[in-house]
Amino acid sequence: MPNPDAMTVAPIVSLAGQAPAEPALATILRAASFAARVHATHRRKGAAAEPYVNHVLEVAEILAAAGAPPAAIVAGLLHDTVEDSDADPVPTTLADLDAAFGAEVAGIVAEVSDDKSLPKEVRKGLQIRHAAGASEAAKQVKLADKIANLRTMRSSPPIGWDHARRLEYVGWAGRVAAGAKGVNPALDVLFDETYRHAVTRLAEEA
Repeated sequence: MPNPDAMTVAPIVSLAGQAPAEPALATILRAASFAARVHATHRRKGAAAEPYVNHVLEVAEILAAAGAPPAAIVAGLLHDTVEDSDADPVPTTLADLDAAFGAEVAGIVAEVSDDKSLPKEVRKGLQIRHAAGASEAAKQVKLADKIANLRTMRSSPPIGWDHARRLEYVGWAGRVAAGAKGVNPALDVLFDETYRHAVTRLAEEA
C-alpha cells in the first residue's frame, strides 16, 4: 500500500548535474510551476471555462491525499503538458520533461498521454486496453485524472455535451478505471464513490 508520508520523506528526483537530489516537496512545487506556465493559455471545456491548471492541481491533490508516491504526484501535475501543448507555439515534449524531472516522471507521463495523431475513438479504446498493463504510478495518475474529470462532469460539463454524451463518458471512465485499480486502495474507493455520484446525478437528470 502506498506510504501516506511519501511526500515528506527523502528526495525523489535527481536531475542531471544536480547534487544532492532535490527534496520531494521542492520537485512537486517546481512541477506545479512548470505546469502553470505550460497551461497558462489553456482553459477547461466546461461552462465555467476554468484555467486548465486547476485540473492538474486537483489531480495532484487527489494523489497526495491518497498517499501516492511523489513521482506519481509530479507526473499528475505534468500529465497533460505534452498532450495539450501540441498546438502551442513551442510544444512541451517528453524530452523536456525528462531533462527537467527525470526519466521516471517522463515515462509516467508518456504512459498516460494520448497520441493526438490518432482518431479520438481509437485513443479512447487504447486507454481501456492499456490501463491494466500500465505501471503502478501511471495507474494511480489515471485514476486520479478520471476522478477529477467525473467531478467536473457534475459541476461544469463540457459545453454542448448532452445527457447521452455525458453518460457515455462516465461509462468509458469506468472501463478505464477497471484496469487501473488494485494498486492504491484509497484511490479505488474514491473512484467508486465518485463514479456512483456521477451515475446517480445523470439518472436524476434523465
